[in-house]
This record gives sequence, C-alpha cells and structure tokens, in this order.
Amino acid sequence: MLDANMKTQLAAYLERLRQPIELVASPDSSEAARQMLALLQAIAALSDKVSIREDGSATRKPSFSVGRPGEQARISFAGVPMGHEFTSLILALLQVGGHPPKTDASVIEGIRAIPGKFHFETFISLSCHNCPDVVQALNLMAVTNPGISHEMVDGGLFQEEVSERQIMGVPTVFLNGEQFGQGRMALEEIIARIDSGATRREAEKISARDPFDVLIVGGGPAGAAAAIYAARKGVRTGVVSERFGGQVLDTLAIENFISVKATDGPKLAAGLEEHVREYDVDIMDLQRAETLRPAGGDGLNEIRLASGATLRSKTVIIATGARWREMNVPGEKQYRGHGVAYCPHCDGPLFKGKRVAVIGGGNSGVEAAIDLAGIVGHVTLLEFEATLRADAVLQKKLFSLANVKVITEALTTEVSGDGHRVNGILYTDRASGEQQRIDLEGIFVQIGLLPNSEWLQGTMELSPRGEIEIDARACTSLPGVFAAGDVTTVPYKQIVIAMGEGTKAALSAFDHLIRTSVY
Repeated sequence: MLDANMKTQLAAYLERLRQPIELVASPDSSEAARQMLALLQAIAALSDKVSIREDGSATRKPSFSVGRPGEQARISFAGVPMGHEFTSLILALLQVGGHPPKTDASVIEGIRAIPGKFHFETFISLSCHNCPDVVQALNLMAVTNPGISHEMVDGGLFQEEVSERQIMGVPTVFLNGEQFGQGRMALEEIIARIDSGATRREAEKISARDPFDVLIVGGGPAGAAAAIYAARKGVRTGVVSERFGGQVLDTLAIENFISVKATDGPKLAAGLEEHVREYDVDIMDLQRAETLRPAGGDGLNEIRLASGATLRSKTVIIATGARWREMNVPGEKQYRGHGVAYCPHCDGPLFKGKRVAVIGGGNSGVEAAIDLAGIVGHVTLLEFEATLRADAVLQKKLFSLANVKVITEALTTEVSGDGHRVNGILYTDRASGEQQRIDLEGIFVQIGLLPNSEWLQGTMELSPRGEIEIDARACTSLPGVFAAGDVTTVPYKQIVIAMGEGTKAALSAFDHLIRTSVY
C-alpha cells in the first residue's frame, strides 16, 4: 500500500506522537479489507507508539478506528483512506496521538465548550478534492470534544448504503442519522451550525474592528493579490470572504498558471492563503457580504454581512468572483445533490456504471465528459449550439470514446425524477422542434459562470450580465470602490488575469488614499 518514499515521510510524522494510539480493525473477506489491513500493519511497523488489533464489532466492514488504548475511539474510517484522504488519516493519527493541531486556541476552546452528543458520518469519494476539508474538520472536533464522534465512509465502497440513503453528491454529512450538509464546509462553519451562539459572538468581534484603509471583499486569486499588494503599502488591510480561495477550490487540474507546469485548485488556494498570512492582513473568513453603503460625510464605506456584523473602510475592493451557472429549468433545484451535480471530479465516482448527461460543449463540459467516460456506463453531452466550442484537441479525444454520444442544437427544458432522484432529462431539438427525453441517473452542468454581484444591485453600475462595470484602473462607478476578477467586466475569466486585476485594484486603492483627504 505504501511505497518507500511514503513510508519514510510517514515515519517522520509518527515521530511526533506523544501518546500511544490503537488501530482497531473490523475486516471482512473483501479485497478492500486486505488492503486496509496491509495499510494498518505498515503504519504500526513504523512506530512503537502504534498498535493494531482486530475486533470485528463495527457495523460497517471493512473499517477501522483510531483511538487511545483503553478509551472509546471517536474517529473511524470505513474503507481504505488513500488518495485525497490519506492526509486525513495522517492528521487523525497525529492528533489522537497528542500532536497539537494548527488551529487557533480560541477555536479549540470553542469546540471543547460545545455541549451535547454528536455523531457525524461523512460520505466521500477518494477522488474528491473537497472531501478532506470536511473529514479533517470533523476529525479534529472529535479529538477535541468527548461528545463528538466521526466516521468517514467511502461511498464508492459502500454503494448499497449510498443508494439507500439517496446520496448523489459528496461530501455528504449526516449528524445523528439525519442529513446535516453537502459540499465543502469549513471547521468554523460546522461549529457555527451546531453552536448557535458562535455566529453571534463572531459577529460582535467583527463589528468591533477599527475602520480599514483597504477592505477586500472576496478571497479568491483577485482578492488575495489585492490583499498582498495593499498590505505591502503599509496600510490597514482586511479581507472578508465567504470561503478563502473562492472558486479555485473547486478546480482540480490547473495547467495554464504561468511558471507552474501543473497544480490543483486546493493546493493553489492554500498557497494563496499562506502568502496573504505572511503580511499584516486581517482575514475574516466564512462571512458573506449583503450590502454596501457608499462613503458619506465620514469618508467610510460600510459593508454589512449576513451574520449581522458591519465593517467600515476608506476604500473597498470587490472581488467576489463567480459561480457555476445553473440551467434554470424545472427540476434542477429539486434534484440538486440528488442527481444534478456541478463537479464531475467530486461526484463522478458515485455514478459508476450509470448513465449520465453533461450539459455544455465548451472546454469544461467536454473535459467533464472525457473524465466521466472512464467511470460511468454512458455519457450524453448536450450542447445548445450547432457545434462544440471546446478546443480541437479535447474534441478529438471526446469523439474517440465509445461510450460518449454528442447531441448538438439541444435546448434542455426539464430535469425529471421520481421525487427522490433524477431519472431523466428533457430537451428540445432546435433543428426539428421535437421534444426528446433521455433516461439517465445523473446530470453534470457545465455551462459557464455567473458573477456574484446580486448584493450590489442598485448600488453601482452593473453590465446587463450582472458584472461590475470597471475602467482600466479597476474603478467602479463609486469613488473609492474598486473591483477585480471574475465579478467584473474584464474579459477572459482566468486565474492569472484575476491576480493581475487584483493587483491593479490594490494599487488604484492606494493611489486614491494618497490623493484624497481620507488618508
């Protein structure tokens, strides 16, 4: 299971263990159980602080728990946590073994103070790059609070349970047997949902902050670049974001970021945050902006957040990015997470051997169809126009696949289902005008982006598409308010362009400060 390099690295990590840990296995006769036992034996061989025994009492098999000898384990893994989840396993070993997590002390104390009993189950796929964040957050909570326990469940291995619980997207989290959430969730977000006072306390702390010189709304590539350039000017800088990293977190392969041959979204997002934290920047994550009040007589713009908090700043840079465009047809919202998906890398493994559709013939749609073709039984790609818009090299690969069908001039009109999950898609053949139906189990929507600017309607000038109108210096229609990245009218929504625009916005904001009386 582990090559020589992985064993060397893991042995170095296990040297940080302060207390003995016990791995308790519940195998069955499957190949996955053989792999699980081989993994556990390899881990135990690397440290005298790790012991292993077989129990067989767990409900799910194969599975194993990570705990301290003589204590009830609160962390378990159903399946073999390799792929993206291998890091989750390493962190669980370290934290159960007494190695302190890299989390603010105030957050740890908040977790310890949560009253009640909470048993979480997280269904994941090993190819999901969003799942580890949720698994690691819940594992940390389980290590910290005796009233909390957590089990990671590999949905690809426990297909029958996935079907029974009607899970059609990962990560899907259950709390005490009831669905708690789906998709990426940060530690602070989970805490806020089970500790009703956490949101109020955080809002009070945010509102008490002094006014900023530059306040950036959004933590994606544009926002991160703006924060770094503003902070380097020595002005008081803050970043308020719904999730630091933005849409980059949902991007798997990145091969056009100049000077970096290949990386992935979560890795790039982590690098962005690490770089920003090198400077004196006040980061306020998991906070959604709701309104902007332009500067009045006091020279301060005001941003009100969904939590009820209020922030003030001499200048504002809006970098809220964009999100996946929805089809806006009947059934789409009803079956979102129940057959309608937007991330083929995350949710594709849940549709193994099944029939799916991909909506969109651009690069993202064709790439999704190619990826899914290696997992699912059959892919139908639907494109509105008469021809695909993807790069020629991608189209060549697509048309070489035997289990892919391409339908052009197709107007999607409805997502159908049985009340629980998707069972088909309806479309109009634009050439003939005939209504058509395809029976299937999954639909992956890949039709572009929408700017996250609804909260600014009526406040500043927006384009007909909802993008913030900016000039060559990133200025908006409001003095002292700038914008950058995918939320603006700048063409070509690319990471490298967003970073350049964020840099430009920060320099323009600084120029505004030194040329007005407010600085």
